[in-house]
Amino acid sequence: MFVQSLEYPSLAAKIAQNRLRAGLGAMRMRDVPMTVPASQADKGRADKDVRTATGVAVPMSFGRKGTLEVRIATTAAEIDAAQALRYRVFYEEMSATPDEVTRTTRRDVDRFDAFCDHLLVVDHKLVDDAEEGCFRPEAVVGCYRLLRQEVADRNGGFYTASEFAIEPLLARAGPDMQFLELGRSCVLPQYRNRPTVELLWHGIAQYVASRNLDVMFGCASFESTEPADLAIPLSYLYHFHLTPDDWYVRALPDRFVEMNLIPKDQINPKQAWRMLPPMIKGYLRAGCYIGDGAVIDRQFGTTDVLIVFPVAQIAERYATKFGSTPNG
Repeated sequence: MFVQSLEYPSLAAKIAQNRLRAGLGAMRMRDVPMTVPASQADKGRADKDVRTATGVAVPMSFGRKGTLEVRIATTAAEIDAAQALRYRVFYEEMSATPDEVTRTTRRDVDRFDAFCDHLLVVDHKLVDDAEEGCFRPEAVVGCYRLLRQEVADRNGGFYTASEFAIEPLLARAGPDMQFLELGRSCVLPQYRNRPTVELLWHGIAQYVASRNLDVMFGCASFESTEPADLAIPLSYLYHFHLTPDDWYVRALPDRFVEMNLIPKDQINPKQAWRMLPPMIKGYLRAGCYIGDGAVIDRQFGTTDVLIVFPVAQIAERYATKFGSTPNG
């Protein structure tokens, strides 16, 4: 049962202690904008680093493996390429339903794109770096959309708030704990392999470290809108990975879909694990929690669950693996 009277200092203190144990320190770089303003977006690629008022460099590129690079989008063309990739995966490969504008433009776009940071995996085999402006949308082969709490606060909140009641958690955490929303993740089928996925995770880890963020969260999806067909994996997530009281988040009342469909003693964990999407498996291996209640997203043809991911509690092998520089 969720403890409604939980005091903010207990949660903040735990994070502070965990950060110190993990060697994360208390550096603050949260006031540095990264998203390229529309007025500057067409002036070509930005500098490799963006410098803060104190001269500290915040990298736009987080490293390479062979021809693949992970970086923050710095031009309108790169953001457009991410939106084209999302259309190909969500609307052409999967079962999302486009409106007229989406179908015509062949781009997955919403209001959040304008102020989020866009993490990209770019295949340099498809980019002519020697010729300025010669950028093919096909060069972006993987992406994540990143929304920091301070940015969300200035722009009407988080996307996730349309499905899950995250405000109580944010209130318990207080102003000194900063959240990062992960969203709109996708990778082209031919790039769904270890190098690409590891680069995305490496980029997120470096972004989180450079911004000194405390908690990641966002929606992860099953490709189905029939919870009964997902009874085994949803029940497994509920019984084995539900958020502890400190981190409890519940789906919005009018969207709540029960996950506790099968008693715990009737679940075969190995069977349930095999039924989980690869992305959810990766989150769980790294140490995330799952919110209470699923949500059906009719537009995208999915059943969504909430992942909650305290940065300082990332499994040690993941923190070591993705916190270091990728091998070229």
